[in-house]
Amino acid sequence: RVQLMESGGGSVQAGGSLRLSCIVSGYTFGSRCVAWFRQAPERGREAVAIMFMGNDGTWYADAVKGRFTVTKNNLERTMYLQMDSLNAADTATYYCSTTSHPSLGCTIAADSYAYWGQGTQVTVSS
Repeated sequence: RVQLMESGGGSVQAGGSLRLSCIVSGYTFGSRCVAWFRQAPERGREAVAIMFMGNDGTWYADAVKGRFTVTKNNLERTMYLQMDSLNAADTATYYCSTTSHPSLGCTIAADSYAYWGQGTQVTVSS
């Protein structure tokens, strides 16, 4: 059974940093792309970063480009989202997600992902 579990959220002042972790299980790590999404109150879920498996290519939303970095540790089966220069607009619940099958590619559409973690809250105060 595929499972994802996020951690590392918290409260930080503007300009600060946080590193989110996403431990994955239930499938061969590295065989599926993994995406990070966030959802602020009264807003839809938006993609912020994707790591494509195979070539470890990455994609970032314009709002976070240059500030967020996605990495992985194969031995620990963990994806990371390093978030620097945080601002109030980054306040949201952050989720990691993956697809239902390795043959499926990652997109920025939330409905293309079958598996989600429970989310971790990030609050940035100005």
